[in-house]
Amino acid sequence: MKDGPAILQARIGYGFRDPAQLERALTHASWLQDNPGAPGNNQRLEFLGDSVLQLVLTEALFALYPADREGELTKRRAMLGKGEFLALLAREIGLDACLRLGANEEASGGRSRDAALEDAFEALVGAVSLDGGLDSARRVVLGIFGDLPHRLGSLEGHANPKGRLQEIVQPLHGNQAIRYEVLSTEGADHELEFEVGVFILEKRMGFGRGTSKKLAEEEAARSALSALDSEPPPR
Repeated sequence: MKDGPAILQARIGYGFRDPAQLERALTHASWLQDNPGAPGNNQRLEFLGDSVLQLVLTEALFALYPADREGELTKRRAMLGKGEFLALLAREIGLDACLRLGANEEASGGRSRDAALEDAFEALVGAVSLDGGLDSARRVVLGIFGDLPHRLGSLEGHANPKGRLQEIVQPLHGNQAIRYEVLSTEGADHELEFEVGVFILEKRMGFGRGTSKKLAEEEAARSALSALDSEPPPR
């Protein structure tokens, strides 16, 4: 996309004084195979950006959660810095459309690959810090992440959906309000697939499938959490 870098800068709220920094952040190593005269790829910027990102998240979480112990803060930071989540953020800001990839990498789906997007996101953070300093990088990172407690709630719900559902429902209706029920099983004994429904006060709020009851229950809980985003728990 020819105008991709301009759109990207508008989305992150930062204009590069040195466009070469942004160009390098967007350059995958495979680009150099087809363009050997190019000045470099984004791997060094990724190294820098990873450290800047960790620092910015550490500062923000330290201020947001003054009662949390070190272990809990570390856990929260790890969730926000996880590769697949950084790839999601990269897609949100349109970073995927701006990557410069070699022909083979492009043909093999590299533009949608989480690892490439995670690396480019970290490289972008590194490029901003070099171009505008740590304060600019902090502002850009926190702007992209947005409401950190909301982001963490979504990530915690995905990682432990049954626990997250319990946290929402239990204060209103007690520990016995949620019930999981196997609705059906399919397949041979060694390759069963379970379908599970989750009920809140006997109203079905979600269902899921999985190769074990545990996996199906987790998927059902995720389904219920999605439903609760638009519909409050039954009373």
